[in-house]
Amino acid sequence: MAPTAPSRPGTGSTPGPVPPRPAGPLGELPAVHASVICVALPGLAVSPEHGQLTGHGLEGFYQHGRRVLSRCQLRVAGRDPIAVQGRSISADRARFLAVVRTAADSGPDPGIAVERLRQADGTERITLTSSSARALRIPVEIALGTDLADLGAVASGRTGPELPASVHDSGMRWSSGGAYCAVTAKPPPTDALASAGVLRWAVELPPGGSCTIELTIRTGRPVRPPGHGASPLPTTGETRAESDDPRVAGLLHRSLDDLRALLIRDPAHPADLYAAAGVPWRCGAAPAEALWAARMALPLSTRLAAATLRTLARSQLAGRGPELGLIPGPFRDAGPYLPPGCTGVEATLAFPVVLAEARRWGLPEAEVAELLPAAERCLRWLATALDDGGGGDGYLAERGPGAAGLVRAETQAHVHRAALLGAELLRECDRPGADAWLARAAALRERFRADFWLDDLGGGRPAAARTGDGRPVPLLGAGAAHLLDTGLLGGGRLAPGLLDKVQTEQLARLLGGPAMDSGWGLRGLAVKEPGYNPFGHRAGAVRVHESAVAVAGLAAAGYEKEAVALLRGVLAASEAFGHRLPEMYAGEQRTADSVPVPHPAACRPAAVAAAAGVQLLTALAGIRPDAPARTVVLDPMRSAPLGAVRLAGLSVAGEPFTVRISRLGVGMVEEAAPWLQLGG
Repeated sequence: MAPTAPSRPGTGSTPGPVPPRPAGPLGELPAVHASVICVALPGLAVSPEHGQLTGHGLEGFYQHGRRVLSRCQLRVAGRDPIAVQGRSISADRARFLAVVRTAADSGPDPGIAVERLRQADGTERITLTSSSARALRIPVEIALGTDLADLGAVASGRTGPELPASVHDSGMRWSSGGAYCAVTAKPPPTDALASAGVLRWAVELPPGGSCTIELTIRTGRPVRPPGHGASPLPTTGETRAESDDPRVAGLLHRSLDDLRALLIRDPAHPADLYAAAGVPWRCGAAPAEALWAARMALPLSTRLAAATLRTLARSQLAGRGPELGLIPGPFRDAGPYLPPGCTGVEATLAFPVVLAEARRWGLPEAEVAELLPAAERCLRWLATALDDGGGGDGYLAERGPGAAGLVRAETQAHVHRAALLGAELLRECDRPGADAWLARAAALRERFRADFWLDDLGGGRPAAARTGDGRPVPLLGAGAAHLLDTGLLGGGRLAPGLLDKVQTEQLARLLGGPAMDSGWGLRGLAVKEPGYNPFGHRAGAVRVHESAVAVAGLAAAGYEKEAVALLRGVLAASEAFGHRLPEMYAGEQRTADSVPVPHPAACRPAAVAAAAGVQLLTALAGIRPDAPARTVVLDPMRSAPLGAVRLAGLSVAGEPFTVRISRLGVGMVEEAAPWLQLGG
């Protein structure tokens, strides 16, 4: 990082680099909740609301994980423009508006407007517009600088000083080791000062006229590497939402825009695009998050699921040992009371589920056949883990530091879903083993309902986990929502849940109660639990993914009142965040005059949060397709909580699908493949 020394307005002094200063203690993530973030991976731009890039914190342009420009400070007529607005206008673009007063202004009204359009691909257009009645000649200068630091070094405050610049072509150039960055300007500057990294122009503005300066960053690597396939997701123009509630259209548009911006390519197989976890912290591959995003985005297209599955199938561990078939993944923090969870295990369990459900939505049988061996390897790994490394009685125990035989309830829900959907996938594809998996699932349901349910005077609750010696961990958290996520079977049927009817009803009551429902979504931990922290990543903050899982699960189980309350809360939060849902935000209680409080370190946008927006809205219609059987079932929310809703440009069986939900809660298919029949 290289912040600049402040200069006094009107002096005409040139800002220069000063020694770097960290944004906080070494290793602490800089706050990004107030930043304006543009993303079109592998390009990224992080800006403060005023638009001036000073090199402080995470500010700058990034390409391929490296900060290529940390400082871009504009001065007009010898002073810093007065910022009046900075906002994101799409996933990859931001607009900053400022004004400048000059000696020609006779009153308090500024005579020059300055618009900066910044794009994640490394371009910026600066337009000066005069409102003066006479011609103006104005000096303009832009101070540039960079450290060419890796994103990880920037985030942890371990960057060095700014690199020396050299005048290059019509701009500046920096280099360090094998990396370099060049900024070119159009029109060319009238003067360039390499020692301070400053480009200067003498801009002439006729009465009411304007002038544009365009900056372009180049590094020798394309920002968007060429691939051999189009985006696996539709454009925001192809998929649309209409509703009595105007927030619906905004949420779907922004969710799809952000999800497309987070797509990255497998370098060895550039035709396969999948979703990165989120920016700015996790711009690379994250198997579990990529699969969850692909699963929740199935109503848009099965192509994202197919590309994600192909990519992860290539990462499966080979050999003959017990790890055969496991998809590797890092460990993830699970809050103050449980050990970190292995995202590789979560991805391995999700793989056959996503393949089975993608087939229901219309993934071609040829692609299913191509991916089926990888799904069988996932199930083979699971069978080995249950038989040889389970936590006792056929449960799948946690692995990694601090696990010591712990059995997590959420993990058993993933196991149960993988067993049921995997069994049906095997049976319908004429592969052996379906009956064995159905038997495993049935035995798991019976044991789980007895071992994980804790009776109390309030009606009981599920334990979050059981220790290696069988003691329950009696915490109520958002992970319990996964017990309601059953999965889609043939004929529009839902898989049976881990809990029985009475237990499901009690869990619905708990999730819909004030201890868990913050009014903005589902808290990560109930307010009365020890260690509750409204900003805790998994100890009280609202995580959008789990809120969406809860809404879909509650609605499918028939607990619409609780589902609607959570849905409305997340929708209200999305409006406050400009419809770009962060991965999490504070779980503070909603009041009549409050707004949702951002988490300073949350990724925004995040793949699972963007895809969750799609799942939240499609849950209104309750779409349950079975493309192999050429049928689709609609089970909409009968209360029509958002009024009339029309979702156009979805995809079922590879064809456009449009559904409308009336104000009476009646679902109607307006557009579908001609061979698709509406089931009961």
